[in-house]
Amino acid sequence: MDPKFERAIGKLLRGVRANEKYLALNDHRFTATPVSISLTSSAFVEGGAMPKRYAGQGVGDNLSPPLGWADLPSTTRELVLIMQDPDAPLPRPVTHVAVTGIPVGWTGLAEGALAATAGPPLAFAQGTFGRTGYAGPRPVLGHGAHRYVFQLFALSRSLVLPPLPKLSLVLDGMADALLARGVLVGTYERV
Repeated sequence: MDPKFERAIGKLLRGVRANEKYLALNDHRFTATPVSISLTSSAFVEGGAMPKRYAGQGVGDNLSPPLGWADLPSTTRELVLIMQDPDAPLPRPVTHVAVTGIPVGWTGLAEGALAATAGPPLAFAQGTFGRTGYAGPRPVLGHGAHRYVFQLFALSRSLVLPPLPKLSLVLDGMADALLARGVLVGTYERV
């Protein structure tokens, strides 16, 4: 798309945003569960700008950022990580990655660990537009800064899901097993 045209569209849609109430973290089945997991990245601070290397294909290197976590409940059996953009000019947030099967013994993910080719034990759900694996930030030019919300969920049991399930199926499976949640927000803007 011509950058001038894309920027004009972005400015025109600047006030149109999905809504954070539709983030996985804010699903009505999860809101009573505490946000008690510490989720961090060595690449950016909470609420800070994500480096360009983590931006999507054609904008950056499309590498998933390094993530670390602590304070998991002792009864955790599986972790689920979901990254969403609640500022996309769409009816619902864009899901940039959803991964299940993260082992409890892990304390984080290295840079680039969420590539679509990562393989077991990580299992990917379909992101928005049927994508799998990490799809980095790529907001519309001129639309303003977007928030990228990394959400980590600790579960009391392992999920049993078909290959490449839709996000709704992952959330349904988590509904009666959620122990704790963690959140990290990064921002990205294309000007």
